[in-house]
Amino acid sequence: MSVVTAEGLSLTFPGDVQALKGVNLSIDAGEFVSFIGPSGCGKTTFLRVVADLEKPTGGEVRVTGLSPEEARMKRAYGYVFQQPGLLPWRTVEGNVRLPLALMGQDRRTADQRVASVLKMVELDGFGNKYPWQLSGGMQQRASIARALAFDAELLLMDEPFGALDEIVRDRLNDQLLDLWRSTQKTVLFVTHSIPEAVYLSTKIVVMSPRPGRIAKVIDNPLPSDRPLEVRESTEFLSVASDVRNALREGMH
Repeated sequence: MSVVTAEGLSLTFPGDVQALKGVNLSIDAGEFVSFIGPSGCGKTTFLRVVADLEKPTGGEVRVTGLSPEEARMKRAYGYVFQQPGLLPWRTVEGNVRLPLALMGQDRRTADQRVASVLKMVELDGFGNKYPWQLSGGMQQRASIARALAFDAELLLMDEPFGALDEIVRDRLNDQLLDLWRSTQKTVLFVTHSIPEAVYLSTKIVVMSPRPGRIAKVIDNPLPSDRPLEVRESTEFLSVASDVRNALREGMH
């Protein structure tokens, strides 16, 4: 079943800036799809259209069979931004609870859900801490927990680990892969990192410079169980080479 479909999707900003042009894509339930390409190629814009944060000027997008606006109103997705965006005056638990409170969920059910997602991201025991008391990686995990709180089947992630150092990023990549396998969510993930895209994804969407178009869609043959050491394998390096070549060809 397709969770996200785009047909002839285009978006032109005021001033005749064409961010997306003729994007056709279908993403099935349970896939982990990374979007990679040079800055300004429309990766984040595509996610924002799916999330109903931008309105397309041509074509159509469906999210879980609904329009983006209908999907947003039904809270069909969670969104993790480049920066954690945690409210500094609320504890970790309070930040994760916020979307549940806005939904009017009863306290008992919310307590159970908050405890569950904090455990998923290995932050159980940190619920009473404030964002400023956490490392950057822990803040981003709290942001992921907040996005998971209302148990949407679709998770949109806009370069969530881009500002973190390589050691922390590797650790969070590993945790995110475990989380994806255990929850079977559909994930759309924006990145500038070829190794990150190859390590995480079942499918890699390579985008070309403005106007943003899909240069190539690469299916990733790596098994779903991927230790970090898989990045030294011949298979991994072969997929990374395919992505690198597609990026190079998309520039022309």
